[in-house]
Amino acid sequence: MPKVLFALTSHGRLGDTGRNTGFYVPEVAHPARVFRDAGWEIAFVSVAGGQPPRDGVKPEDTVTQEFLAANDTALSATPDAASLDAGDYDAIYFAGGHGTMWDFPDAKELAELAAGVYQAGGVVAAVCHGPAGLVNLTLEDGSHLVDGKQVSAFTNEEEDAVGLTDVVPFSLESTLIAKGAKFNKTDNFAEFAVADSRLVTGQNPASAAKVAELTIAELA
Repeated sequence: MPKVLFALTSHGRLGDTGRNTGFYVPEVAHPARVFRDAGWEIAFVSVAGGQPPRDGVKPEDTVTQEFLAANDTALSATPDAASLDAGDYDAIYFAGGHGTMWDFPDAKELAELAAGVYQAGGVVAAVCHGPAGLVNLTLEDGSHLVDGKQVSAFTNEEEDAVGLTDVVPFSLESTLIAKGAKFNKTDNFAEFAVADSRLVTGQNPASAAKVAELTIAELA
């Protein structure tokens, strides 16, 4: 049975706004259902371990409510990347949420774990702000994973639209391009995902389930 590891941010403060953030729960819940329906196991890791902060939970989203009820124990005590073995996973999926912009880029052990999954023939996936985990992800030869590959993520236009361009510590789209990514995008907040050589990325929350579908296809 294939196994996917969802990588979650441990950062819970939205800059100096006084607002909370964390991992965007629907970006895990909806793809988790896709993976489970396809016969995959799911697991979790967070930057700091323990219980990662949550964002984006809406009472009317029954998929997310069911996901939280089924995974409450696992989400209350996630491991950190240093305690895991890349060989145990067929894919790693960097979930979004604005918190990722602060802790994913410098999460060295998490990047090394993802590189290990990829170099063993697995898939690296990410959605929305989750590609913040890719900006410093390098392979054994020193190259950036995103270099020369088709990539998507939360766009500069979308960051402007939610009013957080001056809050986040860097531009995700521009940074991925600077690392060599061939950036792809569509209209603000519309579903869009792309796969390229076992790297699967999606633009925004609406793209999370599509990223799971493409991840399954890439491994197949």
